[in-house]
Amino acid sequence: MIRTMIVDDDTLVRLALADILSDAPGICVVAQAGDGIEAVEQARAHRLDVVLMDVRMPRMNGITATERLRALPEPPQVITLTTFDLDEYVYSSISAGAAGFLLKDTDPAEIIRAVEVVAAGQAMLHPVAARRLIDRYHHTARTETVAARSRVDRLTPRERDVLTRLAVGASNAEIAAELRMQLSTVKSHVSRVLATLEVGNRVQAALVARDAGLTD
Repeated sequence: MIRTMIVDDDTLVRLALADILSDAPGICVVAQAGDGIEAVEQARAHRLDVVLMDVRMPRMNGITATERLRALPEPPQVITLTTFDLDEYVYSSISAGAAGFLLKDTDPAEIIRAVEVVAAGQAMLHPVAARRLIDRYHHTARTETVAARSRVDRLTPRERDVLTRLAVGASNAEIAAELRMQLSTVKSHVSRVLATLEVGNRVQAALVARDAGLTD
């Protein structure tokens, strides 16, 4: 079972999301929270796999809460919930360690799929919103670009090939097919890429790749 928590200061939103996830086989909603402080408390009390996290909340917002959750000894994956008018906050949440984000009006089937994908260790970004976020807010300074290139230069040629495809959203299976590699080999390469780049997930690795000029 994928053990989930829903974090949102709107009770109706929490209930709606709980209904959606509870109807999905293999997913269990084990906790809910109305703000970031409560979310961290619940995460310490329950073993969680995935957290659906709102951004704007009282006491502690979703960005800070995401940082706190990802710093736990056994951190859950985090999916940020947002609307288009919160773009800059979503970018910050991804930098804080979120594995992806969804719009609050996302189709229920896509919400379920996102939880499953993120629980499996991959990223789930709304494609249009992801492009707008990265294009608008990820303007790196020259020093950041140099630092990113320095980290990418530590990779082997094969690891760089994996990173390039990972950065455009390819799954492990897609990378394996394109590079004619075993799936287990791709997983090993992805793990080494994340460690070498000193990042916590695929989204952050994709941002480093973009900074280094590996993607458009």
